[in-house]
Amino acid sequence: MSFTHLHVHTEYSLLDGACRISRLVERAKELGQDALAITDHGVMYGVIDFYRECKKQGIRPIIGCEVYVAPRSRFDKTFELDREYYHLILLCENQTGYQNLMKLVSLAFTDGFYNKPRVDYELLEKYHEGLICLSACMSGEVPKRILADDDNGALEKARYYQSVFGKENYFIELQDHGIKEQEKLNYKLKEIAKTIGAGLVVTNDCHYIRKEDSNLHDILLCIQTNSTVKNKKMGFETEEFYLKSEEEMRAVFGDLDEAFENTTKIAERCHVEFEFGNRKLPDFKTPDNEDHYEYFRRLCYDGLYRHYGKNPDRSLIQRLDYEMSVIRKMGFVDYFLIVNDFVQYAKSKDIPVGPGRGSGAGSLCAYCIGITGIDPIKYDLLFERFLNPERVSMPDFDIDFCKDRRSEVIDYVIRKYGEDHVAQIVAFGTMQARGAVRDVGRVLDIPYATVDKIAKMIPFSLDMTLDKALSLSAELRQSYHQDTTVKQIIDIARALEGVPRHITMHAAGVVITDQPVSNYVPLAKSDEAVITQFTMTTLEELGLLKMDVRLVR
Repeated sequence: MSFTHLHVHTEYSLLDGACRISRLVERAKELGQDALAITDHGVMYGVIDFYRECKKQGIRPIIGCEVYVAPRSRFDKTFELDREYYHLILLCENQTGYQNLMKLVSLAFTDGFYNKPRVDYELLEKYHEGLICLSACMSGEVPKRILADDDNGALEKARYYQSVFGKENYFIELQDHGIKEQEKLNYKLKEIAKTIGAGLVVTNDCHYIRKEDSNLHDILLCIQTNSTVKNKKMGFETEEFYLKSEEEMRAVFGDLDEAFENTTKIAERCHVEFEFGNRKLPDFKTPDNEDHYEYFRRLCYDGLYRHYGKNPDRSLIQRLDYEMSVIRKMGFVDYFLIVNDFVQYAKSKDIPVGPGRGSGAGSLCAYCIGITGIDPIKYDLLFERFLNPERVSMPDFDIDFCKDRRSEVIDYVIRKYGEDHVAQIVAFGTMQARGAVRDVGRVLDIPYATVDKIAKMIPFSLDMTLDKALSLSAELRQSYHQDTTVKQIIDIARALEGVPRHITMHAAGVVITDQPVSNYVPLAKSDEAVITQFTMTTLEELGLLKMDVRLVR
């Protein structure tokens, strides 16, 4: 093979990418391709899922992002001057590149967000190391200047990006989706590449997997823009934005062998590996720098005597010693101390704290130091359900705080560990059965009453899917087989079911890190809150400490 797709939008280019990750990687493998990139718009939400799926299917994962570049400074946010932005493809060559891409994407949200998360020249110059840069699609800065008949400006910007990333790391990107302007554009881009000595690459701006999926992508765009297929506010001109085979790409670009080979050479240069399971706990400061385990042990025994008297039964001492030994052996002493610290802070400020839920209530240590308020001995609760030497994942205390004062606890954690060491956690709202039906029906401009009737045939229960609904509801099944409108809506909704629709903030999750959070995960913003771009499950897999700081009325 001498071609690799380096410009690909997955389902995490929210409501603009129709490439479901598992099917995307599967299709690349079917086409005989041995590497594939992820370059979602301005975000890195999907990189871990993408990495895992590529590894599973024997495909080399190339981690990247199509960032938005501000026309001036990322801090400038004046409508008349700053509403435009440019696209730029960045691919991680190595771990340094991955670290820098996380910084860029994080700062694009925390500093530069204005309609889109934006980086600027200052950030690119600071965090360019380890990154390979492609000039991007028709919305890239160099292509946009060519399309505006500013050839000198385009050449100047190409020279600038080449100077930032280095001659071996900056490539001029050629695309051809059957759009008239691209013929002129590609001619001029090749001239620029020749003038500055930049390599060429051919890409396809993949937004869906197969050609026939273009309709599905149109519907996603209509959902995003709150429009209908009859009255689209945004759409693609052709049906060529899919994951093409090398043969299909060569049929378009002909004899540009070097531009094809460069895609594979770039793929071979890109090596990013993720480390799973290696815990990265923040450093807990004990009073007078006392040894952490000795401090933990003292707290546990103080609590044991407080709850069970000065001469507790021998079995209680054995149970406590056993739990402490397991906690120490598994490296969770600081975890208990950290949780206990903010629980005690809440209690000291008269913030109502729940007695504890879930398996954590089975720990005698947790009861003795004051994390939980339930006596595990009285209720015959097992510590092993919470933590045992066979468990590979982090333990998890579910701590309930008064909903009106939960923010005070989070503020305390931020003060203690540092604002850049604490973040709340992303959650994704996905297209669910009923909602997907309603979205699709609206986009297809089908009368509300008709769509409402179909949606109400779907049983209302947790984790309901359209496949399950068709098997459970005879009325829905009959309508599906007899009514072409119902079938059309259901089929499209099934294809979209489970696709991320929007981001929100997890109701309880908080992550605390020993280094700045953006050293480990990219950040985003939900309203004004800084949140991780990875979910709670992914953070745990990466070995980070996440807390469930839950609300109760």
